[in-house]
Order: sequence, then structure tokens, then C-alpha cells
Amino acid sequence: MSLPADFAPQDFLLSLFEAARKAADPAACVPAHLPLRPKGRTIVVGAGKATAAMASAVEENWPEGEGGDLEGLVVTRYDHAVPCARIEVVEASHPVPDAAGEAAARRMLEKVRGLGPDDLVLCLMSGGASALLSLPADGLTLADKQAVTGALLKSGATIGEMNCVRKHLSAVKGGRLAAAAHPARVVTLAISDVPGDDPAVIGSGPTVPDPTSFADARAVLEKYGIEPPEAVRRHLEAALEESAKPGDPRLQKTELVMVARPQASLEAAADLARKAGITPVILGDAIEGEAREVATVMAGIAFQVARHGQPAPAPCVLLSGGETTVTVRGQGRGGRNVEFLLGLAVALGGHPSVWAVAGDTDGIDGTEDNAGAVLTPDSIARADAKGVSAKQRLADNDGYGFFQTLGDLVMTGPTLTNVNDFRAILVMPDA
Repeated sequence: MSLPADFAPQDFLLSLFEAARKAADPAACVPAHLPLRPKGRTIVVGAGKATAAMASAVEENWPEGEGGDLEGLVVTRYDHAVPCARIEVVEASHPVPDAAGEAAARRMLEKVRGLGPDDLVLCLMSGGASALLSLPADGLTLADKQAVTGALLKSGATIGEMNCVRKHLSAVKGGRLAAAAHPARVVTLAISDVPGDDPAVIGSGPTVPDPTSFADARAVLEKYGIEPPEAVRRHLEAALEESAKPGDPRLQKTELVMVARPQASLEAAADLARKAGITPVILGDAIEGEAREVATVMAGIAFQVARHGQPAPAPCVLLSGGETTVTVRGQGRGGRNVEFLLGLAVALGGHPSVWAVAGDTDGIDGTEDNAGAVLTPDSIARADAKGVSAKQRLADNDGYGFFQTLGDLVMTGPTLTNVNDFRAILVMPDA
């Protein structure tokens, strides 16, 4: 199957990104997993960038019949709200928590307390929940959590490491929300945004057992040289109230259903590529590491395709997901996806057969207003013509500025879902 004469690599890559996003659309993936109505009340709680859209899907598809009414409260990022009739939607700050998220988390905890065995807590979780569900443990303040979160975001810590710390500074994470709801049944519908789809890491696991400890949290801060506020240091050293552990009887009536995950989005993109006559190679859905270092490895694989037709001959598209990290040393703007693409541009050195797209499926790359960007074979040459050095911008962590100069940022706005990063590297046959 030969490619059409008017094949446009950039449009093709953007269509893959859209296919990956649609595979995780809450309207498509939530309804099939709704539990039966309970005899008692149904309380909906949750947090994350996709959670308002998930709540809307619940309302529109909630089964009719006998049983308690549907009500609840979810918290999502600013500008991510979706109108709901019975479930209250609150907006709060991400990735650094704020007072709105703290107040919402406190109200959620109050809503699930005092329930009975005939009641149901339906918890909706998606990426971003760790910051949005921000009720500090006793003795800590929101300012304490903000300081630690800010330091972790700049440190290069993985999402698992960050959430280990968050769970041990929280009154709701690490299974504590489900413990508060006991003896009610707790069903969690989750959209995974974490490498490996670990339920204990998604949103810092407010409804699932936590295998990590206060000692683990202290080790993370030590590893990255983070000096926490004094109250945080004392809290972690005292280790008085551990998170809920596997086997905790309060969590016996809990279950979690993964309604969308990165692998499914990669497979949706792969299917679209096959239909276009391009061989997809899924490299992994849980790739972690420094964004620029991952880019160097990916460039090496692209070279192998171009030179030797391995692991597949061109035209071939290399697909991957997961969450890279960025250790911030410069003063530029940019999230991990534009950092990855800028690192890829430098490593490829303008290879004439390689295009790429990288973006966060939630539509927001880090804290910026873009989802990601597109890299073309002439990106470096076009930047040079404008007096912009790719290597200098990479040193300054300024991927946003680099691709903004070229007009190659991908701007989607909030997509209302989140299965983490999507990367596609297209290797075309030699002209």
C-alpha cells in the first residue's frame, strides 16, 4: 500500500494524537463501567482533569430504578468544568494546590463519613487529582504542601516518587478517603495517567491501599536534596498516622475499574496508522526518564529505521506513552513534551526523513497553554534563520519558546481527559 501523493506528515501525526485522545474520552469510556444502583444513597466524589467530564457521563448514563438518589462533589482544574445537574463541580489549582482544592477535599471527606453498608461511594479519578485533592494532614498547612510540591516539580522526581510524598502529607490520599467511607461500598472508576497504571499512584490512591511508608517519603526528599518546611520534616519523622495498607479491613468493600489507560490510546493511534499504510511500532506505554535523554534514545531508534529498516521499514511510526521528567535549570518556558521534542531535534540534527509530535493528552504541557508541538525535518534550519539556537533553548529549558517561534505549538485547550503523554515519530522513506 503506497502513500498518496498528497500525504501530509504533519497532519497525519496530529490525527494520531487526536485518535489517542478520543480513545480516552470519558463520554465513550465511562458508561459501560457504571455499577448497579445501590439500595441506599449514591455519593459521587472525585478529582482530576477529566473528572468533571466523567461526572457528566455518570449523570447522563446513571441507571434508572429503585435506589437512592445520585449526588456528589468533584474537583477539577480551573477551566476544566463541565455543567452537571446533580453533582457539584468545583475548580481548583494544578499542579500546585490552592485553597479551593483544600476546601473541596474537606467537604468530600465529610460527605462520605457516616454512610451505611447499603450506600455507594462512586469515586471518579483521573490525572491531576494529587494536586486538586489537597487536604493536609493534621499539623500541616496548605503552604507546607505548596512548598513541597513546588520543589518536587522542579527536582526531576518521577510521578510515583512525588505521589509517595503527597500521600504522607495528606488527610485523604493513600486509602484514607475509602477508610472514611467504611462500611459503605466504594467503587472507583479511574482514567490512568501514570506509567504502569498503578492504582496506588493515580491521584495518590485515595481509595486504594498504599504500599509506601513515611520512610519512603523521607527517602524521596533526601534523594533530590529537598529541604521541606519544619512542620513537614517533623510530620514525616514522627510517622504517627500511616496510610491505609493492604489488608486494612476498612478497604474490604472497595474495587477499582480502569476505564481508560495509555496503552489503549496507543493502540487506537496504531490502528489509524495501519489504515494509512504506515507500520506502527509501540515502544512502550510507561516510558520515564529525563525528557531530553529519552529523546536521544528515540532518535537512535529513528536512525535505525531510516538506515536499516529495523524494527520496521519506513514508512514507520514509533509510538510511545508514559511521563518523562524535566530537571529545571534554565529560565525558559516549556513542559516535558516540548523539552522532549527539542532534545529530539538536536539529536536528529535535521534528518530529512523524520517528523514527530509530542503532547499531553490533557491538552496542557506542564503548566503552559499548549498540549505539545510538532517537529519537522527543517525545524532547526527554520529556527537558525530566525536567529534561534536549538541547543541554547534546550539548555534554558525553553522548548515552548523554540516551537512558538516556528508556529509549531499544538494548541488544543483542555481536552477533559488525561492518559498522559503521547509521542509519535514518523520515519518516511528516503525521497
